Amino acid sequence: MDEKTEESEKKPSNSEKKSSFVSDVLTLAGGTTFAQILTILAAPVLTRLYGPEDFGVWALYVSITSIISVIACLRYEYSIMLPESDEEAVNLLGLSILAVLAITGLTVPFVWYFKPQLVDFLNAPQIDNYLWLVPPFVFVNGVFLALNHWNSRTKLFKRLSFSRISSSISTTATQIALGLVERPPTSAGLIGGSLAGQSVATFVLGGQIWRDDRNLIKASLSWKKIYEGAIRHRNLPLIDSWSALMNSVSWQLPAFLLSAFFAPAVVGFYSLGFRLLQLPMSFIGASISQVFFQRASRAVSDGTLSILVENVFRMLVIIGMFPILVLTIVGGDVFTVVFGRAWTEAGIYAQILSLWAFVWFISSPLSTIYLVVEEHHFGFSYNFFNLTTRFFSLAVGGILGNARIALILFSASGIIVYGYMCLKMMHYSGVKTSRALEIVFSNLILFIPAGAFLVALKSAEINQIILVIVSGLIICIYYLYILKSDKRVKEILEGFKYPGKS
Repeated sequence: MDEKTEESEKKPSNSEKKSSFVSDVLTLAGGTTFAQILTILAAPVLTRLYGPEDFGVWALYVSITSIISVIACLRYEYSIMLPESDEEAVNLLGLSILAVLAITGLTVPFVWYFKPQLVDFLNAPQIDNYLWLVPPFVFVNGVFLALNHWNSRTKLFKRLSFSRISSSISTTATQIALGLVERPPTSAGLIGGSLAGQSVATFVLGGQIWRDDRNLIKASLSWKKIYEGAIRHRNLPLIDSWSALMNSVSWQLPAFLLSAFFAPAVVGFYSLGFRLLQLPMSFIGASISQVFFQRASRAVSDGTLSILVENVFRMLVIIGMFPILVLTIVGGDVFTVVFGRAWTEAGIYAQILSLWAFVWFISSPLSTIYLVVEEHHFGFSYNFFNLTTRFFSLAVGGILGNARIALILFSASGIIVYGYMCLKMMHYSGVKTSRALEIVFSNLILFIPAGAFLVALKSAEINQIILVIVSGLIICIYYLYILKSDKRVKEILEGFKYPGKS
């Protein structure tokens, strides 16, 4: 066999390299879209079954489990993507699951011992009845994280899409069923639905992976290799886990501090408003992030990271900016029409948080770049700064006794911090700041006429239902215009191939 033939066998074929980034994203987004449509359809039902206080207690439970879950694998799940050898990656998957068992075991005595202090701090005696459900959620969520990263490595995104659909159906069905059965409905229905949905997602994804990859897993697992993997990637638990923990705490601070300074009902308004802002991220942003990390890991060695990052950044700005800015103007009206007048305050919170949500939306998928280029110390220092600014922003609003002021300060600090992080990730990948700003401003100009029209309608005190319908139509027209007129979007959708090969 000659040298050229040997090389061609080692390298992936052109057809393999040209598997479309967008195709992978849309595979994931398809399942996510179905799941989110179901969530949207169920939301008006849930807001009429459960009150703001029930949503607030549910948000507190999710906040507690989220903080612990982010370090459930001790961040070893991110190492699964890195090695070239599947055998080595299998042992890192095993290492991640062992870490989940250890963290879950430590969570049981921790929750039990600190339960009284936690209930007192949160000013929410209702949460006391549900803290025993924290360890099971941490376990199933941690296992899902490990399986999720293995699935990204194998690029079989249909499996993940199916698990998301199953999770959404289970969560929604359980929450509605318990809300109808309980008299009166309590937070138990919302919390039970979350645990059921996450358990189903983990079982479905795990079952598919075991069905397809069990021979590789059985043949490759080795205690020695697991130990070697733990030592090789020790910076993940020693450095990045603290960074991730701080980031998670900073995300959950609004729920904790709003509850401590005000009441669970205020947390309920915040949680619903924030969930609506998450929809653009849930529809496609999370899917882009999932595929992006896998592609970025390869693009670093190919020298094509800057191409990948600029294209992803542009896609995120085009997808996210316009609807978020529309929500900035009509958020209160949307919540009043869709969820009822009892939830108008949640819409106002969404308006306050919308600009920050956009900056977070475009920076979140790119945030894994520092892991890809192994700049672990950046993550630690950045998340410490993020946590500190969020704490002081919310604390000042709490001391002043005004939840809206707390969220305005929180939003302003988030725009600054996430904006800095986004530009830093662009710098690491070799994309110029001027290029990033050019992409943002060119899309902002497109919004100005639509924004002025909506402000005029709102000033004329047009009927809220009509205003919401018009806003939806404007967003649809925007996307149709982009698809028809933006040549770069067409290039991305038609030829967003493996970086450097498109």
